[in-house]
Amino acid sequence: MIVVDAMNVIGCRPDGWWKDRDGALVQLVEDMQDAGVAALVVADGAPVRGFPAGTYGSVRLAYATRRGPNAADDSIASQVAAMQDPTRATVVTSDKDLANRVSQHGAVVIGARAFRNSLESRLSYL
Repeated sequence: MIVVDAMNVIGCRPDGWWKDRDGALVQLVEDMQDAGVAALVVADGAPVRGFPAGTYGSVRLAYATRRGPNAADDSIASQVAAMQDPTRATVVTSDKDLANRVSQHGAVVIGARAFRNSLESRLSYL
């Protein structure tokens, strides 16, 4: 299972995402769907209006279970720890603390920029 730290992927490049944070999350999920990536995407903050937690094609969207610093990181770490076989998980993040936390359970970690580049390569072939 791929578990994506949404804000790390969204924020890995300065493309103006901060002007429309909600739109950037929707676009990330749509890009992942279009590329056929099956994953759990975990986002910080309140749910985007009209884009609640749920399944969107091959992507399952979840929002952090609490507000505040590291909220999505804590949700991701909990998800990985609760997996029957965390060694089968790949976590996409550039957060070193989160990477260490999930690695302790055997999950593989991929950087947000590397994931984003791979996603864009897949989309360019469609």
